[in-house]
Amino acid sequence: MENHNKHRPGLTHAWHATGIALQGLRAAWQHEDAFRQEVLIAAIAIPAALLSPTGHLGKAMMIASILLVLIVELLNSALETAVDHTSLEQHPLAKRAKDIASAAVFLSIVNALVVWGLVIYPSLL
Repeated sequence: MENHNKHRPGLTHAWHATGIALQGLRAAWQHEDAFRQEVLIAAIAIPAALLSPTGHLGKAMMIASILLVLIVELLNSALETAVDHTSLEQHPLAKRAKDIASAAVFLSIVNALVVWGLVIYPSLL
């Protein structure tokens, strides 16, 4: 018996998965203010990292830290959407889940600031 919920084979799966991922990025852009703000910061920070007077590893770390913020924001937004879909009523567990996801975004931003500071500071000396 064939399972119709299984992934499509080979390149068909990759093509389909890419389309779904792009739909997710589009949804985040349309519905999430924080994601739009972070994308705009990334649009400035990534070229700045590429133009910075640091080595390849420093540039990679700087860019990766910015991309991590976007990744964690997407996960946070997905969790918040799922929680809100389940119930819009105030519940302590729903609040805890949202607060923890928000804390993850905050820590990813702190991480980016620390990485950028550690990479850029020595090159300024």
